[in-house]
Amino acid sequence: MIRVLVADDEEMIRSALAMLLRLEPDLDVVAECASGAEALAAAERTRPDVCLLDLEMPGLDGIETAERLARTVPTRCLVVTRHARPGVLRRALQAGVHGFLPKSRPAQDVAEVIRLVADGRRYVDPEVAADALADERSPLTDRELDVLRAGRRGETVAQIAATVHLSPGTVRNHVSSILGKIGVATRQQAVLAAEERGWI
Repeated sequence: MIRVLVADDEEMIRSALAMLLRLEPDLDVVAECASGAEALAAAERTRPDVCLLDLEMPGLDGIETAERLARTVPTRCLVVTRHARPGVLRRALQAGVHGFLPKSRPAQDVAEVIRLVADGRRYVDPEVAADALADERSPLTDRELDVLRAGRRGETVAQIAATVHLSPGTVRNHVSSILGKIGVATRQQAVLAAEERGWI
């Protein structure tokens, strides 16, 4: 039996998916969780073979949850998302996620991917992979990316400066350069654009 943890903050989707997976003779859903934090605690307790994680969860998202699980529990992670953006795929792969697929796939396909991932293989949805290969590379310097990462949760210029060991004036210069290169008006828009494209 393949022991599966399902984490999704939308209760109807989570319970429906868990119910459908329980119909599979070789899958045992050992935990249903509504957040990344719940998934971490449940995985410690139940030791699943595969964690099926929704990307968009409050607090820790699916990729952040997978990163933490990789350090604490011997499990393999499969991320599902409603918005399978190429940049998110790159971020997931860099985090060591073993599978990535859109929520639009039927439950039978999800079960098959769980089996592949449990068997030690990786799976990436072909359409998402093709889009990721065609996606643009970052025009930002490493230092500009550091500034965006340090400010991704709305930190002030002073807080970013302290984190990246730069003066506030230098941080403001980097932010101005970032906005010009990406073509957006605010730092938060730049963070969102960079996250979508997998730059941070």
